[in-house]
Amino acid sequence: MASPTVGDYLLDRLRQWGVDRVFGYPGDGINAIVAAFGKAENSPKFIQARHEEMSALQAVGYAKFTSNVGVCVATSGPGAIHFLNGLYDAKLDHVPVVAIVGQTARSAMGGSFQQEVDLLTLFKDVASDYVQMVTVPEQLPNVLDRAIRIAVSRRAPTAIVIPADVQELDYTPPTHAMKMVPSSLGFRPPEIQPDVEAIAGAADLLNQGKKVAMLIGHGARGAAAEVREVAELLGAGVAKALLGKDSLPDDLPYVTGSIGLLGTRPSYEMMRDCDTLLTVGSSFPYSQFMPEAGQARGVQIDIDPGMIGLRYPYEYNLVGDAAATLRALIPHLQRKEDRSWRGDLEKKIGRWWETMRSEAMVDAEPVNPLRLFSELSDRLPENAIVIADSGSSANWYARQLRFRSDTRGSLSGSLATMGCAVPYAIGAKFGHPDRPVIAFAGDGAMQMNGLAELITIQRYWQEWSDPRLIVAVLHNNDLNHVTWELRAMGGAPAFRESQSLPDVDYAAFASSLGLESITVTAPEEVGPAWEKALTTNRPTLLDVHTNPDIPPIPPHTTMEQAMNTAKALAKGDTSTWGIIKEGVKTQAGKLLPNKDS
Repeated sequence: MASPTVGDYLLDRLRQWGVDRVFGYPGDGINAIVAAFGKAENSPKFIQARHEEMSALQAVGYAKFTSNVGVCVATSGPGAIHFLNGLYDAKLDHVPVVAIVGQTARSAMGGSFQQEVDLLTLFKDVASDYVQMVTVPEQLPNVLDRAIRIAVSRRAPTAIVIPADVQELDYTPPTHAMKMVPSSLGFRPPEIQPDVEAIAGAADLLNQGKKVAMLIGHGARGAAAEVREVAELLGAGVAKALLGKDSLPDDLPYVTGSIGLLGTRPSYEMMRDCDTLLTVGSSFPYSQFMPEAGQARGVQIDIDPGMIGLRYPYEYNLVGDAAATLRALIPHLQRKEDRSWRGDLEKKIGRWWETMRSEAMVDAEPVNPLRLFSELSDRLPENAIVIADSGSSANWYARQLRFRSDTRGSLSGSLATMGCAVPYAIGAKFGHPDRPVIAFAGDGAMQMNGLAELITIQRYWQEWSDPRLIVAVLHNNDLNHVTWELRAMGGAPAFRESQSLPDVDYAAFASSLGLESITVTAPEEVGPAWEKALTTNRPTLLDVHTNPDIPPIPPHTTMEQAMNTAKALAKGDTSTWGIIKEGVKTQAGKLLPNKDS
């Protein structure tokens, strides 16, 4: 029997770590690893995307929706370069991903050989927590084990570079000798406890507050019960950073919804008027949507010391696990008997959801995009996973969808990369083949890479126990989010050469692959389309023709932004009449914050 190669041992070590999926694309720089998959009878399972960037984004989606590390593999040179965008997405959203990439043979390094790229330098920033090259077999277990442990413990991407000739060598383990580094499997993350004195001081500060606001992010997701108890004791409202949308359900009467550029009016007004701020598990970056300095006293809880004390002048910065820290805090908190602050917030939240519903039901030609999201909100199946791409779909995801306690959701938060929704959905489906997955993508994102990844869905969907993967395309032939940014931020009319998209029949493309496809061109067709997609026995593409003139403007729009939009229209924007007409329909005057409400 032949000795196992380094490529063989790599897969064996991954199996020992419990890795059962590897997202990748082949190439001669990893031929020995690809051959090892064949000898191992495809264990772990190799998931072939259409492009290496999609493999990396699939690994990110897989890691986001499971408790597992995402692993992706690509060839040297261009394959490794293609990984970068997906790995930066992991880095900025704090997601554990391990990238394994090939390299030219050691004998050719430094000789300007084909596809030779300085990969250690290339990955130095994106995988700054750990990037190493394996140059001898004995090095492999230590490098791989550390890459996995660091990725998981620091919630970051790491990278391993393995030259092609090293992959082919017989594997020999490290020996009991000088300059050999033995290694071991396994990692149990600690529950980090907060400082006792700081807990007492933070509780005293929170007890003094009369109008307490809470801001939670993805870091609070495992602390939903504790967040609810603290909010009840303090009579607080709870706003959610975009990555924390699934950290607490939207059907709680004191949850104000998303905050920031894509946020809700109740979240904006709560931050504007509060006197105390408690932030849990969030590094929300837009400080202009936080209370003004000196307005509110603050406490922050975060597990990462590197992210503590950011964005606002907090008086107490507590480093610890969100659930453990809140549990330590709860016995020191006094229930606030004056519930007027909470009552006022709940009234505003109720009115907000009524407004969102009425705006979604405003007729538009062909379809009001808000309605696509609102109609799903009424029909969300149990245990659904919902994903939004970057662009205008993220606006409606943030403000129109009401998540329940069993709903999971995410998007590309800090990087906000286009084209993430479909690969995220594929990664999520491999993590949870028994759960329905719904992805919203603009037509720009679909043309960028979503259409190609429908081929990946076609290849694998019959392996999923629940075949429901729904891709809803906002088809308006416009790069709509940037079009509105041009108007609102710079007062510039839309530049059609950059903003207009070629018209594509997305439903026909999906149908050609054997997927279910539904074209929606009228408002009354939206609800039935969702019902059909949610009950069909195969993946579905909804090709929804939406109106590009519905403004994705948040309710805290500044007068400057409103004036810039007006200037853009006055300069001859080609959509002027449509914008005016739809703006009137959706009562554009409500866009300015109501200081008296």
